[in-house]
Amino acid sequence: QVRLVESGGGLVQAGGSLRLTCDVSGLSFSSYAMAWFRQAPGKEREFVAGIKSDNIRYKTSVKGRFTIDRDSGKNTVDLQMNSLKPEDTAVYYCAAIPDEMGLPLSERHYDYWGIGTLVTVSS
Repeated sequence: QVRLVESGGGLVQAGGSLRLTCDVSGLSFSSYAMAWFRQAPGKEREFVAGIKSDNIRYKTSVKGRFTIDRDSGKNTVDLQMNSLKPEDTAVYYCAAIPDEMGLPLSERHYDYWGIGTLVTVSS
């Protein structure tokens, strides 16, 4: 059974930092690219960052503020979020896709999802 479990969300003031972690089990971690998406109230879910064997990709608005990395020994993928802004407020989701599929921006291509963790950035 594949499980993706996010943690690390919470309430933070603008300018602060949070680190999200996604614990992955039940799949061959090295064979999958991993991504973070987010969904703000009333908006569609959007790609934030992704990491695969030979590439990392970021949403333009988070470049230079967010960093994605993965630990193959622990089967985790982290999202370090710095200089947070109120517009970063959303539920953040971890997702997995076979590595050969690349890092598409559309959520419909991803095979597995976590249930999400809420990030709230106050002004």
